Amino acid sequence: MNPNNIYLTQTDTTVGFLSQDYKKLNKIKNRPLEQKVLKEVDSLNTLKEFVRVSKRFKKIVRRAKKSTFIYKNGDSYRVVKNKRHLKFLKKFKWMYSTSANLTGQKFDKKWAISKADVIVEGKEGLFEGEASKIYKINNYKIKKIR
Repeated sequence: MNPNNIYLTQTDTTVGFLSQDYKKLNKIKNRPLEQKVLKEVDSLNTLKEFVRVSKRFKKIVRRAKKSTFIYKNGDSYRVVKNKRHLKFLKKFKWMYSTSANLTGQKFDKKWAISKADVIVEGKEGLFEGEASKIYKINNYKIKKIR
């Protein structure tokens, strides 16, 4: 499995494109190539490789489900807990992830399939689910964004 391919799969929240090449994801979504993209990680140990979580908020981050945290460096991470999606993600340890739709539009399966290199579809199929909660976090405070 090539980590730089674009994978279309059901994530823990909604249908998403995943890759370790964030520029490819931004190009598909017609966004600026350098725009930051959410990183999904397979464990708290993998998260520690990228960012330091303040001692004050470690418990919150560890227990959070379907929640994305934006850290003070502007990077955003979600630790995946969903068993089915985690099975896929563990093959890579981490991947950039974005919803499989054009910005501000609904999920269009035909469009998404045309943009993906590999389709990973389980028995439940691909469906637009609920977006993750988003929190902005630093050493001293946490603020809910969505």
